[in-house]
Amino acid sequence: MRQFFLVVTVLLLLGGCGDEQPLATVNQVDLQRYSGTWHEIARLPQWFQRGCYNSTATYSLNDDGTVKVINRCQRQGEDNSQAEGTARVVPGSGNAKLKVRFDNWISRLIPTITEGNYWIIALDRDYRTVVIGEPSREYLWILARDRELPEDQYQALVEVARSKGFPVDELQRNRNLRPQG
Repeated sequence: MRQFFLVVTVLLLLGGCGDEQPLATVNQVDLQRYSGTWHEIARLPQWFQRGCYNSTATYSLNDDGTVKVINRCQRQGEDNSQAEGTARVVPGSGNAKLKVRFDNWISRLIPTITEGNYWIIALDRDYRTVVIGEPSREYLWILARDRELPEDQYQALVEVARSKGFPVDELQRNRNLRPQG
């Protein structure tokens, strides 16, 4: 019986490995140009953003080469939420792959487990729009320097994500998340 549970456990663990198709990123990101505030245009739903609207992400360079991350959102009837974190560049990625860790008790207890993949999979040459994802395709954000995007630009970014295997039919647009009234 013990061997059975061992075999089942190993199979379950291996079942989660190797299923991810490679995810191409942009070749190079100038982190200085990338710095500043980005507005969330759309995202795949995540528990930690439940009820959020008017979300922004602000990036700034730290002296040690890491990137300071401040995510903000509004929730109806509440003060603005804010999460602060640090991103470090994955070596050899041209700054297009970052490992992000937010400052909370879990990340202080187990730092490497709480790091998330933050891969820049599309970025326009003027640094006005960006698509962020990660290899499992469970996380996806479309961000822009402006609060709104023309529909044709938005659809073009959705197509980029679709072509890379993301479930874009599940995207939530920020403009649809705002409370009515």
